[in-house]
Amino acid sequence: QVNVVQSGGGSVQAGRSLTLSCAASGCTYSGCCMGWFRQASGKTGGSREDLVVVDSDGSITWGDSVKGRFTISQDAKNTLNLQANRLKPEDTGMYYCAADFGCGAVVVGDGFVYKYWGQGSQVTVSS
Repeated sequence: QVNVVQSGGGSVQAGRSLTLSCAASGCTYSGCCMGWFRQASGKTGGSREDLVVVDSDGSITWGDSVKGRFTISQDAKNTLNLQANRLKPEDTGMYYCAADFGCGAVVVGDGFVYKYWGQGSQVTVSS
């Protein structure tokens, strides 16, 4: 069983930065994959956008919309912090952290269905 707890987010002006943190209890780095995803405001039930995925071997893939602007860090093997820099209004949305076991070589956009999800954090970027 994995419990995903996330924090951070909020409202900022375009060009500023935000940090979102995620901890997946019961998820050791080896064999566990984690990622950050978002759902744009107003798109309830819509498809997710994959921002970054770290697979069970530690390989990292980034979504094109955030590559070069967002970074990740890990305080411990079961954490995944997202540093969102140079934010744009189109980055507005609900951000989710997810984790799972036995993921294999998952990458962004592959449609992998993660079993464990955080509660979501709203990020609002104003122009």
